[in-house]
Formats: sequence, C-alpha cells, structure tokens
Amino acid sequence: MEAPALWPQPDGTPVSCTEKLLVLRQNWEELQGVMQDAFEDAVLMGVDETEMKKMLTSLVASLASPRGKPSV
Repeated sequence: MEAPALWPQPDGTPVSCTEKLLVLRQNWEELQGVMQDAFEDAVLMGVDETEMKKMLTSLVASLASPRGKPSV
C-alpha cells in the first residue's frame, strides 16, 4: 500500500511542508515493513491471519495521542 497522497491536519487542510511530507512518507514505509514482518512471522508460526489482522487493528486503535486527547 502506498503512502497517502494527502495528510490531513485537524482543520482538514493537507500538510504541505516538504520536510514533514518526507518524514511522514518515510515513517509510513518503515511502519508498513515492520507490520508486514510481524504479520508474516505470526502467520508462519500458526496464528490465524484474520485474527492477527484484528490484533494489529486493535493495536493501532489503542495508540495514545501525544496531545493528550483520546483517540477517535
């Protein structure tokens, strides 16, 4: 999956700073690689694919905001 073309800010406008976009793209690619590796390892060790995807989704949903606001 490619990195998002637009990274929306809280007010809906897209992030436009070139350096920020570079970091966001790099983070996306790194995270995708780590998650893919973890998923493959789990499946190869016998974890059900559907359940592993649910666990990864739950992990993302549980991330805390650095602003101290509860995630939506």
